[in-house]
Amino acid sequence: MKTKVSEIKIAYRSRVKLSEAPKIKSSATAADVLYSNWDKDEIEVSESFKLLLLNNNNRVKGIFEVSRGGITYTLVDLRLIFGVILKSLSAAVILCHNHPSGTLLPSNPDKDLTRKIKNATGLFDIKVLDHLILTPGGDYYSFADNGML
Repeated sequence: MKTKVSEIKIAYRSRVKLSEAPKIKSSATAADVLYSNWDKDEIEVSESFKLLLLNNNNRVKGIFEVSRGGITYTLVDLRLIFGVILKSLSAAVILCHNHPSGTLLPSNPDKDLTRKIKNATGLFDIKVLDHLILTPGGDYYSFADNGML
């Protein structure tokens, strides 16, 4: 009897020329790209966690929503994060989530998650350049700017 298994196919297709993609030069540039692509009807309703995926020249390859949760938190699956980073062949990533409450400061779970992701990306030579917290009003908190990476 022949055993049947599923075939796995991995694909990544860019829809924007990298030469035309935004280049991330600072936390302000990253926050602007993320905020301008965030659904304004959702940013103060529920917390979401997203990845800003970058090539080795810090050009944006894309934005991926990892999870969407409730008012005060969202569950983040590390396996999904790494599946997306590896599938897109990203050299660097900026983590981002919103605080619907408008609070800029990171919580202890925010800090723990960042540390966990940063430690794991080191195994793959992928850089975590920052973790941004966005608020509905357009303000942001940068882990990198505050010496937390």
